[in-house]
Amino acid sequence: MLRKTLPFSVAPLPAAVRRSLLVSLGGMLFAAPLAALAQEETINTGTTVVTATALKVDTPLVETPRPVSSVDREELETRNVQQLDETFRYRAGVLSGHFGSDNNTDWFKVRGFDQSTYQDGLRIYREGFYQWLPEPYGLEQVEVFKGPSSILYGEAPPGGLINAVSKRPTETPQGEVNFQLGNRNHRQVGVDTSGPLGESGDVRYRLVGVYKERDGDLDHTDNERYYFAPSLAVDMSDDTSVTFLASVQKDDGVPVNPFKLPYGTVQDTPFGRVDPQTNLSEPGYDRDNRTQWALGYELRHDLNDTWRFEQDLRYSELDLELRSTYAFFMSDARRATRGHVYRDGSIDSWTVDNRMVGNWYTDRTENTLLLGVDYQNLGVSGQEADPFPFGDPIDVFDPTYGNFTPVGADDLLSREIDKEQTGLYAQNQLRIDDRWVLLGGVRVDQAETENSNLTSGVTQRSDDDQVSWSGGAMYLSDQGVNPYISYTESFDPVGRVDDAGDLYEPREGEQWEAGVKIAPFGWDGYVTAAVFDLKENNTLVSSPAGFQVQEGERTSQGFELEGVGYLTDALKVTAAYTYTDSRLEDDQRAPLIPRHQASTWLDYAFTNGALQGVSLGAGVRYVGSTVDTSVADNTAVDSYMVADAMVGYEFADGWQAQVNVNNLTDEEYVASCEYWCYYGESRSIIGSVKYRW
Repeated sequence: MLRKTLPFSVAPLPAAVRRSLLVSLGGMLFAAPLAALAQEETINTGTTVVTATALKVDTPLVETPRPVSSVDREELETRNVQQLDETFRYRAGVLSGHFGSDNNTDWFKVRGFDQSTYQDGLRIYREGFYQWLPEPYGLEQVEVFKGPSSILYGEAPPGGLINAVSKRPTETPQGEVNFQLGNRNHRQVGVDTSGPLGESGDVRYRLVGVYKERDGDLDHTDNERYYFAPSLAVDMSDDTSVTFLASVQKDDGVPVNPFKLPYGTVQDTPFGRVDPQTNLSEPGYDRDNRTQWALGYELRHDLNDTWRFEQDLRYSELDLELRSTYAFFMSDARRATRGHVYRDGSIDSWTVDNRMVGNWYTDRTENTLLLGVDYQNLGVSGQEADPFPFGDPIDVFDPTYGNFTPVGADDLLSREIDKEQTGLYAQNQLRIDDRWVLLGGVRVDQAETENSNLTSGVTQRSDDDQVSWSGGAMYLSDQGVNPYISYTESFDPVGRVDDAGDLYEPREGEQWEAGVKIAPFGWDGYVTAAVFDLKENNTLVSSPAGFQVQEGERTSQGFELEGVGYLTDALKVTAAYTYTDSRLEDDQRAPLIPRHQASTWLDYAFTNGALQGVSLGAGVRYVGSTVDTSVADNTAVDSYMVADAMVGYEFADGWQAQVNVNNLTDEEYVASCEYWCYYGESRSIIGSVKYRW
C-alpha cells in the first residue's frame, strides 16, 4: 500500500528519527573529550580564506591538493542560470547539456562519470525518477568537487559531487525584486530580502521566493514552479550560532522527454530529419507533478580557541506523480514503437553530519584536524509501471496523439526501497613552514539497502562495508605557483534495480591526480592545470536493448586547464579546456563523453563615459565529437559549438536591465547519443529587470 506523504511519511520515520538523534547526540558527546585536548593559544596567519563547503573546512582553494571549482552568485546572475546543470558550462571537467534541455532533471558528467548532488553539504537524494531540483535563484554559490569524494561524504559516484549553497541571512539589510520575460513563454518573478531583526543583530532573516513558468524545448511541454525559502540565523552567544534553513518547491507540467532515435537524427532517412522540437510522447496524458520541501539547521559552537563543533541536519521529502512516454525503436520506416514510465510515490530522507574541527599551531606548523560521524536514511515508496509496448506506434515525422490505453490499477506494482548509511571519518591537513601542505584522510562506512516488491512479496537486501582513503601533498611557492599530487577513493551502493528487478552491485572508484594551482599575489584570479587517472569497477552502461547493465571496469584519463581572473579592472575572462579519454573495459570509447571541450567567457564593464553602467558578456562553448557504443557500428556524433551573450545596463540607482541569449545563432545539433539521441537546447532569450536596495 502506498504511504501517505503529507505532512509526514509515517511508517519509516520513527526508526530514522531515533537513529538520527542517536548520531546527533553521539556527535555532541564525541565532542566533549576532544575539548580536553585543546590548546590555549592560536596564531593568526593572515591567510585569505575562501569558504569551500565541499571540503567541510574553510580552506583557500588554491592551497589545497584537491580539485574544486566554484561559481558564485555574481556569475549565476551574469549568465542568468535557469537550471543547476547550466552552472558549469564555463568550467573544466564538467559536461552538461548532453541530454538537451530537460525540465525535470539536472544532467552532469564530471571527468567522464556520474556525480552526486548535495545542498549545503548534505546529500540530495536522486533515486531513479525521484529527482530533487535546487532552484538557482535560491543559491549563493555552486561548487564542484572533481573525482572520488567518499572520504568526506561516503557513498558517491567516482566523478565527484556538485554542492549547491543556499542563500543565508545577511548582517546588512538588503533586498531585490526581479522580473523576467523570454521566449518559450518564459515568465518569472523573484523576491529576495534579508537583514537583522532588531537592533542587536543577533537574529537575522532571509526570505527568497520565486514564481516561474516556461514552455519546454519540445512541442506541447511546459513547467510551472513555485519556490519559497525562509531562513533564520541566531547568535545564541559569542561562541554558539544556529542557522535554520527551510524550502518548499512545487513543479507542475508536462515533462520534456528528449529521447529520439538515431534514425532521423544522426542517420539519414527517405523522409529527412526528425524536427528537434517534435514530441514523441503523449502530451495530453503525460505529466510531471512534484512537491519537494526540506527543513534543517546548521549549528556552530566554539569550544575554545582550538576546537569547534559543527552539526548539520536536514529532513526532506519529495512527492512525485510522473507519466512519461518515450520512443523505443523503429517499427517501420516512419513509425516508432513506444514504452511508458509511470511513477506515483514519495522519497523522504534524514541526513545528519557531526564534525569536530581543531586548529593548532607551532613555530613551523599549522594543523587542521577534522573528525566526523554522519548518518543518512532514505526511503522510497510508491507505485510504478513500465508498460511496453504502450499504445500504437507513432509517426516520428508527423506524430498524432491519443492512440493508447491509459495505465490501469492492474498494471501497477508497489515498491519500497530503504537505504541507511553510517560513516566515521578523519582528515588531517598539516601546513609546514608555509611551504608544504600535507593532507590525509580515512573513512569507514556501513550501508544497507533493502528493495521490496510489495506486489510479488520479493525483498532483496545488500549490506556493504567500505574503507576509503585519500591523501595529497602541495608545495606553496613565493610566486603563488602551487604544484600538488593527490589520491582519492569512492564507493557507491546503487539504490536502483536493473530490468530484472535486481539490485545493482556497488560501484567503486579511485583516482590519481597531479596538477598546479596558480594565484600570483596581487592578481585577482587563478589558473589551475591537472592531469588525472580515474577508474571505476562495476560500471553502469546502456545495453543494446536500452537497459542499464553493469559491465566490468571503466577508466577516464585526462587533462584540465581552467582560469578565472581580471585582465584589467574592467575585463574579466573565464576560460577552460578539458581533454578526457574515457573507456569501457573492452577498450572502447565510453559513450557521451567528448575527448575535447573548450570554453571562453568575457565580461566587460564600462565605468565611465557615455556607456557608463553598460556591461557586456559573451562566450563560446565547444564540445567535441562523441560515440554511441550501444549500437554495432559505434555511431559517431559530430562536435558542436554554440555562442552565448549578455548585455546589461544600470540605468538608475538600484535599477538594472539585462538580456541573456544562449545558443545565439540557434544552432541545430545532436548533443549526444547513447542508444537514444538528444538534440541540444535551442536558442533561449530572456530579458530581466531588477531593483535592489
